[in-house]
Amino acid sequence: MRIAFIGTGVMGAPMAGHLARAGHEVIVYNRTRHKAEATGLRVADTPAAAATGADAVVACVGNDGDLEQVTLGADGAFAAMRDDAVFIDHTTVSADIARRLAAARALCVDAPVSGGQAGAEKGQLSIMCGGSDAAMAKARPIMEPYAARIVHVGTAGAGQQTKMVNQICIAGVVQGLSEALRFAQASGLDLDKVFEAVSGGAAQSWQMVNRWGTMAKDEFDFGFAIDWMRKDLGLALDEAKRCGAVLPVAALVDQFYAEVQKMGGGRQDTSALVRRLPK
Repeated sequence: MRIAFIGTGVMGAPMAGHLARAGHEVIVYNRTRHKAEATGLRVADTPAAAATGADAVVACVGNDGDLEQVTLGADGAFAAMRDDAVFIDHTTVSADIARRLAAARALCVDAPVSGGQAGAEKGQLSIMCGGSDAAMAKARPIMEPYAARIVHVGTAGAGQQTKMVNQICIAGVVQGLSEALRFAQASGLDLDKVFEAVSGGAAQSWQMVNRWGTMAKDEFDFGFAIDWMRKDLGLALDEAKRCGAVLPVAALVDQFYAEVQKMGGGRQDTSALVRRLPK
């Protein structure tokens, strides 16, 4: 198929690469052109130019405003897309804009991802989707080259709401892991032995398995940035106000992340949350 891919950052570039290796004709667009050129794929000058004649348009940009610009703005993709083309959005944005885009295009899937840069590079992302059955039927085979799991959760916006669930869970887990690590250090325990003892039981988590060792070494220059996590938690807190949910832990951890930002850790991995706790 001919696929337009809009947004070739640390997530989008490897995803576009997987599509090309799967045999698709991929045309890319990125606001910063050299990032698009770095993919080695054909580069379009505008989102509309990339979308013209495409069977599918995939986006992975920054936030609501970026997404609105590349879809509905001047030279946006929607005006140039064929009626039978599907739009797949992998950006983590508000459920509101996901519903707005679905109202503008019947074949539209909000499909935020989990798995980070490593998951994108390995083609092992978990994708949570909102949209119609017809849109999902067209979107699923396009997403398969870079997915380990694809779940159709519900109607438009449900994918974004599920990503909010994901981030709410992570916030609490990373705070708990940070406190546990500092407690183990203060107790003078062998951190490797502690990890061996607790990582096979009920305390085990992805964060523990992948971040315990790096947190103990104060290594944070990788992974999912705190700046992006705060954006995501802000979306979750806003949506909670709309639907009446109460998120006291997520709100508290969001403020803890704000403290780490003030310490200069905005671009560090979310596990840098431990930095605000004294050793």
